[in-house]
Amino acid sequence: MRVRELQWIEPVAAMRRLAHRPHLTFLDSAARHELLGRYSYLACDPFSTYRVDDGQASCDGAALDGDPWAALRDLLAEYTQDHHDDLPPFQGGAAGFLAYDLNRTLERLPIPATPGQGLPQSILHFYDVVVSFDHRDDRCWIVSTGWPEQDSVRRRERAHRRADEFIGLLAGSETRRDLFAGKVGAWHSNFSREAYIAAVRRVIELILAGDVFQANIAQRFSAKLPASFDPLDFYFQLRTSNPAPFAALLCYGELTIASSSPERFLKLDGRHLETRPIKGTISRSDDSKEDQRRAAMLAASEKDRAENIMIVDLLRNDLSRVCTADSVDVAALCRLESFASVHHLVSVVSGELAGEQDAVSLVRACFPGGSITGAPKVRSMEIITEIEGVAREIYCGSIGFIGFNGRMDTNIAIRTVTIANGLAVFHAGGGVTAMSNAEAEYDETLVKAQRIFDAFGAATSGAS
Repeated sequence: MRVRELQWIEPVAAMRRLAHRPHLTFLDSAARHELLGRYSYLACDPFSTYRVDDGQASCDGAALDGDPWAALRDLLAEYTQDHHDDLPPFQGGAAGFLAYDLNRTLERLPIPATPGQGLPQSILHFYDVVVSFDHRDDRCWIVSTGWPEQDSVRRRERAHRRADEFIGLLAGSETRRDLFAGKVGAWHSNFSREAYIAAVRRVIELILAGDVFQANIAQRFSAKLPASFDPLDFYFQLRTSNPAPFAALLCYGELTIASSSPERFLKLDGRHLETRPIKGTISRSDDSKEDQRRAAMLAASEKDRAENIMIVDLLRNDLSRVCTADSVDVAALCRLESFASVHHLVSVVSGELAGEQDAVSLVRACFPGGSITGAPKVRSMEIITEIEGVAREIYCGSIGFIGFNGRMDTNIAIRTVTIANGLAVFHAGGGVTAMSNAEAEYDETLVKAQRIFDAFGAATSGAS
């Protein structure tokens, strides 16, 4: 491995200098925070690509036999390396996305009536070089691993050559373009207001009948894009209007994914793991007194606290499958956290990974995150498919990295837009419980969606 510390450069400026390179991944702590938003990462030019389509895994286009999760574990095992404590945790590895629809590789679930944009269930690029940023200390490094070379001499030579290549790229000029011209087309939802309210009432009926305790129901917004639309510049607007600690930009050829997620799915640091489910949302106000009143109202909400606690119990059960006995702990329960446009109730659940379990085992045990399915998870996912009627694809899946050093950090892909085939798509939803008010649940989806509409230049949703 070759490590080169660089003179500090803002991650966005570095990203502009690499924007023309293939398969760019930008894991962006756009909202700075000592614990949650300390690091950002840039990677491009992967040496290999893992992909899943319709449950079939492949590597660089060649089909992989058997279970796609086992195939991913086997691929990562080819490049195992030591962890360096003096560097940010991502020191080379797989990065990209796991779509929500990967759930069908884990459970027997119905297929949505409408397939969505036809996106892969997963793309994880294997990166030998990572540019990492420590926002607390204003330091940045190039970490070059030398993979996929297995011979030690050739690996060292590759590590030096690739580090020098990236030093040259980062010394170059930024890729600058004008902001995209023209507005997006009218936004359309797969639900009218009345239909979404009816869907929430249907879920409440199922809850009262004993089918589930909670289910997350989302509406899907889509709009046609002008020919001049620039996904990169859209992301700059999104991270400005809605900065988030687990933001991301993935530029994968004809597919761009732009995320401003506030929610961590799973973090693995050595054997210690953490998940931070969000349940409970209220919009913020520019008036400080009103903003404080809303925060206090959310903190005291019986409905939102019950929703959060149910998901904490689900996650404790999921984590117990891969954690040592009695190590699963709730470090924080229904803690108020404030973001650019909303207040949330956030809990923190931690544990210690058991025995031979690893990052892939952990994701498999918990995927998709319970905060965006409901409880019990399998029945909730069946109800989601039936009621929403369209594939969620990346929404409520996960974006992040699994390092060759065994470290991992991933988000829940909410507040996340996919841009492909001239169409922008995103979803906004919320958890439904027996105490839900159907009209309020609909309004909450628009609160969550508004900053994305704003980033596209729309003053109001314009949804139909």
